[in-house]
Amino acid sequence: MITENVKALLKELPEGVELEAAAKTRSAKEIEEAIKAGVKIIGENYIKDLKNVYESVKTPARWHFIGTLKTQKHDLLRKKYLKIFDMIETLDSFEIACELDKKCASIPKIMDVLIEINSAKEPQKSGVMPEDAKELAVKLSTLKNIRVVGLMTMGPRFGNPEDSRPYFRITKELFEEIKSLKIPNLTMKYLSMGMTNSYKVAVQEGANIVRIGTKIFGERACSLDAKD
Repeated sequence: MITENVKALLKELPEGVELEAAAKTRSAKEIEEAIKAGVKIIGENYIKDLKNVYESVKTPARWHFIGTLKTQKHDLLRKKYLKIFDMIETLDSFEIACELDKKCASIPKIMDVLIEINSAKEPQKSGVMPEDAKELAVKLSTLKNIRVVGLMTMGPRFGNPEDSRPYFRITKELFEEIKSLKIPNLTMKYLSMGMTNSYKVAVQEGANIVRIGTKIFGERACSLDAKD
C-alpha cells in the first residue's frame, strides 16, 4: 500500500514540488518502504520517534524536524541529533535559534531552517505571527551556523481544505516579501505547506514541499499534534 500511495502522489505532484513523508509513530519498515518508493524527505515530530527508527532505516533520505521546538528543544539540541537532521522546519524563536546556532557551531555544521509562520494566529499553535516574521528573519540572518531557506506553515488538519487557502496565501505573500528584501545569509527557496487534507490547495498557493502522512502510511491510532 505504501509503495502504491507514494508512486501515485509523486505522479500527481507538479514538477518542483517535493514530497515529505510525515513519519510520526511510523515504523522503520514503513519508512524504508516509503523511501524505496521514491520519498526523499522524512519528517519527524519527536526525537523519541527518530530514536526508534533512524538506525534501522538503511536507505538514504533527508531528515527534517517538523515538531514543535519548545517541547523538543533540549533533546533536539544534542549533537547526535543535530548531525542527523538536514533541516529544521519549525524555527519561530530567536532565543532558541541562538542556542541552536551555538550547538551547530560546535559540531561544526550549518543548519538549514524554515521559519514557522502562525498564519492563522491561533494561540494554541506554534509559529511566529505574520507581522513579526520579517523582523525575525533579519535577526536570524546574523547567525553564522543557521541558514534560513524559506517558510513553513500549517493549515487545519481536518475539515474543508479550502479553509486553509487564506493561511497558505498569507504565508506565500510573506515568502515573497522577505525574498524581495535580499537579506544577506538568507534564501527564500522552500515553502513547506499542506498536509494530507490540504496539500492540493497548498500547491495551488505556491508550496514546494508538502508534508503528507496519512495518505502515504494510512491512518494511525493517535493523530494529535501532527504536522502532516
